[in-house]
Amino acid sequence: MNWTSIVTVFLKELKDSLRDRRTVISMIVVPTLVMPVIMFGMIFVMTKIVKQARSEAVSIIVLGGEDSPGVVKAIKDDQRFRIVTPGGDFKQLVSDKKVRLAVEIPEGFEASLAAGEPKTVTLYHYEGEMKSGMGVTAVERFFRDLRDRTVESRLSDRGLPADLTKPFEVKRQNVAPPEKVGGNLFGGLVPYIIIIICFTGAMYPAIDLTAGEKERGTMETLLCSPVHRVNIVLGKFLMVVTASVATIVLTLVSTGVSLLVGGSFFTGGSQSVAAAQAAAEAKAAAPAFIPMIDPMGIFGVFAMIAPVAVLFAAVLLAISLFAKSYKEAQSYVSPLIIVVIIPAMMGLLPGIDLSAKTALVPLLNLTLVCKEMLSGIWNWHFIALIFGSTCVYAGVALALCVKMFNREDVIFRA
Repeated sequence: MNWTSIVTVFLKELKDSLRDRRTVISMIVVPTLVMPVIMFGMIFVMTKIVKQARSEAVSIIVLGGEDSPGVVKAIKDDQRFRIVTPGGDFKQLVSDKKVRLAVEIPEGFEASLAAGEPKTVTLYHYEGEMKSGMGVTAVERFFRDLRDRTVESRLSDRGLPADLTKPFEVKRQNVAPPEKVGGNLFGGLVPYIIIIICFTGAMYPAIDLTAGEKERGTMETLLCSPVHRVNIVLGKFLMVVTASVATIVLTLVSTGVSLLVGGSFFTGGSQSVAAAQAAAEAKAAAPAFIPMIDPMGIFGVFAMIAPVAVLFAAVLLAISLFAKSYKEAQSYVSPLIIVVIIPAMMGLLPGIDLSAKTALVPLLNLTLVCKEMLSGIWNWHFIALIFGSTCVYAGVALALCVKMFNREDVIFRA
């Protein structure tokens, strides 16, 4: 192993990669420009759609209610609702999203309220549809308020206090520190995103430095140089690792800057600030609670990502080296994103905790340990086991890559 030769090959591949348009786009343009635009574009569109859906009057069909004019009039007078005259099968209208829901008022509803007899109001809605769900929530709130007013009226008529039906209150009190709450909320998502970015950042350089060189006919020229093949492999390997780490860093930096610059835009400016201050004053009795993540956990995540980047680089180099063209390498490598996503997603599921067994499962162990580190929990024996096992996996993958690079039938595969 000659480090001078390795660095020379690395610098040569770095220069060539920066000249390649596809590598520059995947390593620089996508993380710095495209990712923030996509992320904030999705947030903007989703916020606008949800805000518009909430601001619209809920279109409902009232079924029955001929003998309950007071209730029907209260629904019509409520600015949240818009009564629609049914022009066909009301269930089909709800299913076709022409109205949000239908409200069936039972016969003799007002009379039953006066007599104290229970009746059931049925809401016909579209399960899983956002606007229909918002409508159901609003209508349920209307009838819940009506029920509370009815109970208070009955108690008042009998000279009883209004709080008779509420002998006690139930209050929630969080006992976990902000770091644990934030780590539990975002701890699984952060490594999940970083894993995907790390993989995609290494994918295109690995393909270009192996199958791409075969296709361009420059692989033979490189092999004719007075450099041992191990040094050539390590030089290419360092280039892929550099591309993967650079993609992660650029993505996080650009996203962080975008959050700082565009924060006021998404909070809605001064009006949103004023509204937030008013809400804070209204809830002055309740202490504010803001979820946080442990700052040291962020550095821990980066430290644990390092062997994973090495693993991705070695695996992608080995697989891409087997292909004889850039397109063939893409067909081999692209399905691996599913293999990467599945264990990362499993770490988000409840009930899957860090243990000696899960610490040996690649990528799943990273998601679980990062969740704990961002929560401020440092299980050093598990951290050492995960870091060591990932390094072993990466070493095996790199050794396989070197072995394949020494095989003539792989390098000159027709």
